[in-house]
Order: sequence, then structure tokens, then C-alpha cells
Amino acid sequence: MSAGMPLAVLTRQHAEERNRARWTSGITLVLVLAGLRLVVYAVAGPNYGYFRDELYYLACGEHPAWGYVDQPPMIGWLAWLLQHTIGTSLYALRLLPALAHAGSIFLAGMLARELGGRRWAMFLAALATLMAPIGLAFGHLFTMNAFDPLLWVAIAYCVVRIVNTGNQRLWLAVGGLTGITLLNKYGIAFWIVGLIVGVVLTPLRSSLKQKWFWLGCLLGAAICLPNFLWQWKHHFPFLELMRNVRESGRDVVLGPLGFLKAQLEMIGFAAGILVIASVIYGFTKAGRSYRTLNCAFLVFLLAIMGLHGKTYYVAAVYPIVFAGGAVGLGAATQKRGWVWVKPLTAVLIAAISLIYAPMIVPILPVDKFIAYEEKMGIHQQKFEHQREGKLPQLYADMFGWEQMVQKVAAYYNTLSPEEKAKTAIFANNYGDAGAIDFFGPKYGLPKSIGNHQSYWIWGPRQYTGESLIVLGDDDERNMQTKCASYSIIGTAEYPLSRPDEWLNIYHCRGFKWNLQEIWPKTKHFN
Repeated sequence: MSAGMPLAVLTRQHAEERNRARWTSGITLVLVLAGLRLVVYAVAGPNYGYFRDELYYLACGEHPAWGYVDQPPMIGWLAWLLQHTIGTSLYALRLLPALAHAGSIFLAGMLARELGGRRWAMFLAALATLMAPIGLAFGHLFTMNAFDPLLWVAIAYCVVRIVNTGNQRLWLAVGGLTGITLLNKYGIAFWIVGLIVGVVLTPLRSSLKQKWFWLGCLLGAAICLPNFLWQWKHHFPFLELMRNVRESGRDVVLGPLGFLKAQLEMIGFAAGILVIASVIYGFTKAGRSYRTLNCAFLVFLLAIMGLHGKTYYVAAVYPIVFAGGAVGLGAATQKRGWVWVKPLTAVLIAAISLIYAPMIVPILPVDKFIAYEEKMGIHQQKFEHQREGKLPQLYADMFGWEQMVQKVAAYYNTLSPEEKAKTAIFANNYGDAGAIDFFGPKYGLPKSIGNHQSYWIWGPRQYTGESLIVLGDDDERNMQTKCASYSIIGTAEYPLSRPDEWLNIYHCRGFKWNLQEIWPKTKHFN
């Protein structure tokens, strides 16, 4: 600058430079990407319909407890909160998942900064978290999976802060967040084992001599203790459920190479560059702050693979991995001749994920989605052995529920008031039961009963079995052997729903056993 330039001009130039820097800073870029996730929510939030599991979790919200057969209690509490605040429209229901995904995008960028990354690293970490197909899918639906990535990356951020600042009190935050996460989903237990291994194998093991580490452990245990006591009181139904699922062969099981290929597909292939970079970076001198998290990731990945867990069980860890990978990639491409790698990686991540986006977020009308799927030749991953129709399972499970309820209501409302009073609507799976509970009241239906998952714990209420409308039974011989008389009153068939759910709806009169007496034997956990 010229020595003779007026002071006012210099001050104005400095202010303009600060404003430009503010608008192009790493934090600003990360916030923009988080905001884009909310734009996706605004476009796709109400599309298609309620997902099977969403209906079940809303039912759990009507039975708030410290646990459920197939998940910890948090999702039920959140459902209760929605029911008593903003409501349960599709927009309301899917707001929290979208906010959680946006939060994980922001924290992934902030974690990259804490690991020593600058603007590009923050941007790449947040971009990969935004664009990963599995993240977009989780951020669209009201399920436990939507909240895990946010909680996991928050824990990782606190761990790196401990490494960087030496503030041992942050172990209280790690413990508290871990306890809360265990109330959301149990999978983090495997990652925590890996984290502890990482603590022991790195200089962070000095924390083991500090009271704050152990107080954090106690805090986490205290938070999730009520759920453990609930499981104990009910004879650990979650473990029974997991055993039954494994023995039934319901889930798709992949070998190591197939499992890793599925991971690449879930994150959009190009983001695999960041995964590789993160693993390498964790073993370098520059990546010592990340080493504990790197160890946690590798132990967790190997554990889920070895236990033949579903491929998406790994998904919650990727915002953490993307942050480490983005910093590692930045460190590896510092030389001027390699600067093109970072923008190329960003373009590839965005381009490939945009191709996959209609497959995992309902942004297209159904007919256009079917045409797109056929033209592109790509398909949603299958996590369970299910027979598919026009739509893949993720989308098919959003259709047909209210139409089924309407068929039940059309018949139920032909019954006399006396028969209505003793007629239970019995569902053999939580999807049918949840649909009756959610849509049924506006059609004059009572709440359902069922033997599947937590519905079995909630019991048969006052019903004895004298009159049952039965959903989700695929064997008419059951009606012949268990009912004094029965009739088929309709089917649950709907063109866009899953064909394996196109089952008859029965009216069973004179069930041959008293439901109050035989209920313990009807349990169905799978």
C-alpha cells in the first residue's frame, strides 16, 4: 500500500478484506453446506408417506418407557415430544432428523478444524458428510439412525479437544454424550471399545491416571443404567431379538470384500478417498491428534464386519472419518503440483452423490423415480431378504398403510356397537399395528394389539379373543384351526407397497384360547 494513502481509505480496505475473509471462511462454508441439508428437507420432507418404522416409533411415543424390545428409549421419548409440541405431520416428524444431519455436517467441519485442517479440509469434511448417500437417507427418516452421527462426532470432537488442550474435565462431556448415545442406539458400544483401545495405545493413556476419565465413565454408566435395568426386568428382550434375527437368516450377510464394497457405495465411492486418507493420516506424526479416533474406527469396522452386522451399522462413524481424511488429504497435497486433488475430490463426491440422490431421498415423483432407476441401472442396497415389487424396500415401506387402515375401518364400522366393543384389531407385525394406531383414530378404529416386538409387552389390554380382526397373517390354516369361524374381509394389497405384505385381512370369531391367559406364549421377536 502507498505510504501516502489516507487513513480512511486504509481502514475501509481492511474492513473489506475482513468481510471477504468472513464470507469465504471455513466456518461459513460449513454453515452453507449445513443449510443446504435443510433445503433438501424442505423439498423432500413430506414426499411419499410415513415409513414403517416411523409409525412404530410413534406408537412407542404413546408408551414412554426406559426401553423397548428392539431399541433404547430415546426415539420413543422424541416421538412423545413431537406428539405434545409441533405434531406428527411428515414435515414435523422429519424436522429432527434433518436438523441432526445438518448438525453432524457442521461438527464434521469443526472437527476437521480441531485436527489442524484449514478451509479446504473443513469444506471437504462437511461436503462428504452432506453428500454421503447413507447420510442423506438417515437424515430423511425419523429413526434412531438419524441421531447417531451427530452424537458420535460430538464425542470425537471432545476427545480431540482433550488431546489438543489437555483439559481432562472434557471426559465428563465424553461420558455424558456416550450415555445419551447409548439411550439412542447400542452400536456405539463397539466404537467405545475401540476408543478405549486407542486411549491405551496412545499418549492419551495418561488420562487413565486422572479422576476425570473415570468420572466420565461413571456418568455415562449412570445415564444408561435405567435402560439396562429395564432390559434386565424384561429378561433382555433385545438380546433375544438379535439371536432370533441371526437364526432366521433375515439379514443379508456379506463377506469381507462385499462388506467393504457396500461401505464404498453407502458413502458415494469418491468419499472413499477420504477414508483411505484418514487411516493413513492416523499413523503419521502429523496425525497424532487423530490416532485414538483412527484406532476406534478400525476396531469398530472390524467388529461389525466380523459379527456380520448390517452394512449401515458403520454409517454413524463416517463424519468422524471424513474429518480426519480431509485433514490428511490436505497434508498430503500441500505441494503446489497436487493442489488440484482437493477440488477434484470435492467435485467427484458431489457428482456421484447427486447421481445416487434420487435412490435414497424421495425427490422424484414415483413414476419418474422408476424410470430413473431403470435408466441408470443402479439400485438401493438390500439389507434384508425381502421380495420387492415396483419400488425398493426403503420406498415401498412408505406406501399402503392408510389404504389398509381404510379397508379395516370400512368393515369394522359395519359391526354393531356391541361387537365393536369386544373386537380387537390384532397385528402380526409392528408396521400394521403402528398404521392402525396412527391412522385409525380418524376412521373410528381402536388402538391395535399385537405380538410383535414391543407390542407384545404392551399386552392385549381388555380383549379376550372373542372377536379379532387379524392383520399380517399369511396362512389361512391358522384361521381354520384357531377360530370357531372366520371370514376374509379384504387384503392389504397396494400397488406400490411391498408384495410380501399383500396379505389377507381376517375377522376371527371365537378364538379358541383366552388372550389374557395365552398372551405370554404369543411373543414374536424378530
